[in-house]
Amino acid sequence: MKKIYHLKTCNTCQKIIAQVNVHGDFELQNIKEDKITKAQLTEMKEMVGSYEELFSRRAMKYRSMGLNDMELTEKDYEKYILEEYTFLKRPVIVIDDEIFVGNSKKVVELALNKLK
Repeated sequence: MKKIYHLKTCNTCQKIIAQVNVHGDFELQNIKEDKITKAQLTEMKEMVGSYEELFSRRAMKYRSMGLNDMELTEKDYEKYILEEYTFLKRPVIVIDDEIFVGNSKKVVELALNKLK
C-alpha cells in the first residue's frame, strides 16, 4: 500500500507530494475533506508506536484550546486527532509496511530513499 495523508491547502504537503512524485502509485487522502477514520488512525499508531508521534503541537488550536498546559494521555491524543484534522502531523506517508510522519528534511529523505 502506498498512501499519503495530507492537506490540499498545505504548501509544505504539496511540495513533498511533488518530491515523492506520486504519479498514480499513491492514494492521496485530503484529511480535511475525507476525514481519517478510527481504523486508519489505529493502523498508523500501530506502525509508528504511539498516537503522540502522530500528534502535531504546531496546530493553531493546540494553544488556543489550552492543550499545551495539560498532561495529555494516548487516549487524549487519539481523541483530538479524530476530532480535529489539524492535530495530525502532516504529511503521513505510508509505503508498504513503513510509515513516515511529518515534514522534517530527515523524514522526507527517508521516504524518498524507501521509494528508490
